Amino acid sequence: MSLIHGLHFNNIRGDLLGGLTAAVVALPLALAFGVSSGAGAIAGLYGAIFVGLFAALFGGTPSQVSGPTGPMTVVMASVFTQFVAIDPQNGPYYAFTVVILGGLLQMSFGLLKLGKYVTLVPFPVISGFMTGIGIIIILLELGPMFGFPGASSAAVALQEIPLYLSEVDSAALLLGSVTLAIVMFCPKKLGLIVPPTLLALVTGTLIYQLFHGDRDLAIIGDIPTGLPELMMPMFSMEILSEMFFAALMLAVLGSIDSLLTSLVADNMTKTHHDSDRELIGQGIGNVFAGLFGGLPGAGATMRTVVNIKAGGSTPLAGAFHAIVLSGILLGAAPLAENIPHAVLAGILLKVGLDIIDWRFLMRLHRAPLFVSCLMLTVLVLTVMVDLVTAVFVGVFIANVVTVKRLSDNQLDSIRVIDSHAGNDEGLTERERQLLAETKGRVVLYQFDGPISYAAAKGLSTKLEGCRPHDALLMDFSRVPLIDVSTALAIEDMILEAQQVGRDVHLIGLNAIVKDILSRLRILDLIPNSYCHEQRSKALEMAHGMVFRDELN
Repeated sequence: MSLIHGLHFNNIRGDLLGGLTAAVVALPLALAFGVSSGAGAIAGLYGAIFVGLFAALFGGTPSQVSGPTGPMTVVMASVFTQFVAIDPQNGPYYAFTVVILGGLLQMSFGLLKLGKYVTLVPFPVISGFMTGIGIIIILLELGPMFGFPGASSAAVALQEIPLYLSEVDSAALLLGSVTLAIVMFCPKKLGLIVPPTLLALVTGTLIYQLFHGDRDLAIIGDIPTGLPELMMPMFSMEILSEMFFAALMLAVLGSIDSLLTSLVADNMTKTHHDSDRELIGQGIGNVFAGLFGGLPGAGATMRTVVNIKAGGSTPLAGAFHAIVLSGILLGAAPLAENIPHAVLAGILLKVGLDIIDWRFLMRLHRAPLFVSCLMLTVLVLTVMVDLVTAVFVGVFIANVVTVKRLSDNQLDSIRVIDSHAGNDEGLTERERQLLAETKGRVVLYQFDGPISYAAAKGLSTKLEGCRPHDALLMDFSRVPLIDVSTALAIEDMILEAQQVGRDVHLIGLNAIVKDILSRLRILDLIPNSYCHEQRSKALEMAHGMVFRDELN
């Protein structure tokens, strides 16, 4: 396994152009995300540089460009506000320590090979929390758009809307509206030359400088130049659980966000990413971002798409994007000091609108009721509670319903066959004859497919309604595997049958099924001669025993 996944030097020109284009797109977003998070514009730049560099070098998606994203910024804003409120002096250190812990958790996800499971999150859950994140971003940016400081949470922003509307700052609203209009309605041909976000940032700032420079509008302010200082992690036992939960939230969201973008990159490049390696690379990037006071990041869809369209295809593109941003930080940071918050709010409002899953929302009324309710539940939990709770609750509900449906299908596929049932399809003529001659005194219980724990407690109910019988034949020929719950349910069936004097025969046990029944000592309940490889042999033995009992 190579140190840098997908690295080659056959596309240097395309990678340099892709990295440059991605950096131009990333610059205004990094500044906007930094301000929105509460950590400052410089934190957004640091995050774009460190996450962008290390995720490119050590990740598993060669063409992906990483950095601060809308979902990660929403969580970081909550984290920053939470820990600054707890300790105004050390709060920022706690917040960036959380970023480091989140990166370490992401690395552990990758090392534990959990990447393939992240993409198994059901679509309604992903749609719900992404739409919720989009709504949160919009709500948080309404304040700066109307000339007010950003709210600490979506719930607070909702409460403040009447205030925003009654005391609106016309200059801020004008700047934000112009910016939003540019990013939304920029002509495609012009957008190919200058990214709409950069055009909106420059235009909005120039309008402010030329016409509203004397107004007391909130601006970015001083941006440090030069290399960032190392911020050593800081812990407090009193808030350790809060720090870990916040880190878990960042890690889970960052993993989902990154791997979804990896799928987009795969579709565009016709390649396949390495999920576990991607999580490790993202984790390394977030660790370094936290160590130097940067925002956490993830795979960024917009930056990845423009990189690929410009010709980028290897990790060199993502690394060069970070180098370009570093050059801007070292040489041109003061130029960003007079950018108004209202301009950044206009850019982020478009980001929020883009994150909302409009495609699914427009079809919500056509979707099955359960799917619609699940999506809306996750959406509300995302906006009103937090992202991790929303995802975990959504996944739990989806899995419970899915397991119930699968168990119903598994139970429906099980057949209870006797001479009166009339459902002996699949039996040979000889087997039908043997079963018919027993006149209902032998019952064949035929499983079909794997049996999950959810179907286990319904197994015995399939026998209800059967006529009294002397022998129960359990056919496992089509069962590839069972779990412990199923094995114990089978044990109960065996014991119940034996308590009323019925013989129990087992048919067609493969190595996996036989192993688990043996480990749990369930096979000890059955004589070896009652375990058969062929169904016909079991029927012949049961048939003979029934008629022998009649003779006796």
